[in-house]
Amino acid sequence: MSAELTFTDGVAVVTGGGTGIGYAVAECFVNAGIKTVITGLPRDQENLEKACADFGPLAVSRISDVTDVDAHADFVEDIESTVGPIDFLINNAGRHLKKQSYDTTKAELDAVIETNLSAIFMFTGACVKKMRIRKRGSIIMMSSMTGLMGMPIVPVYSLTKTALIGLTRSLAVDYGPDGIRVNAICPGFIDTPMFRQAMEGDPARFEKIVSRISLGETGQPSDVGNAILFLCSEQARYLTGLQLPIDGGYVVGF
Repeated sequence: MSAELTFTDGVAVVTGGGTGIGYAVAECFVNAGIKTVITGLPRDQENLEKACADFGPLAVSRISDVTDVDAHADFVEDIESTVGPIDFLINNAGRHLKKQSYDTTKAELDAVIETNLSAIFMFTGACVKKMRIRKRGSIIMMSSMTGLMGMPIVPVYSLTKTALIGLTRSLAVDYGPDGIRVNAICPGFIDTPMFRQAMEGDPARFEKIVSRISLGETGQPSDVGNAILFLCSEQARYLTGLQLPIDGGYVVGF
């Protein structure tokens, strides 16, 4: 058996691919020789352009608001006609909210659900319409540890990330006969600029987190990217409906 991962000839789409974990995921696909489209909001244009410059000619950027569901069909058509058939969809774009449930407004609740769940549901459907014709495709849902265990002060975020795991199972069943695999990943504490900012000035919290991680250190964005790359490869052809923690053993530790 070859030690190298193999892939179909299609294109990868990474939503929210200009920074952090999304950037690392896109980099892994490009390094594997796969044309990769990274998307973001208008405010992300500079980051998207920088990422494409870093990655080289296999990377293409597109400005896209995943919550604009009326634009999904045209967006997918544009990618398929100008870049290539979408074989790999990584639903990475998301919105966080750290707030107690009793202080959360209806508008805040709706905004997180719209980005983290409704937009993903609809955009995935738009891509699947094309994938079904070709009888192939791999879809990754970006869930979270909050989809697997209780964590404080993130009830709305947890609600959406838990729902993504249920959606993953359902779509895996629905799309399996069409040759489309659907899996969810649940990143743990990953060393991104956002994580470092959250830990700044709070060494006690950082030490508490690391002490719970079985492998004794936070993860790197490439750890997430490499796992997603494997799940999209032909070597993972018999894996679908999974929820995979990428957390160094956090959820199983004590």
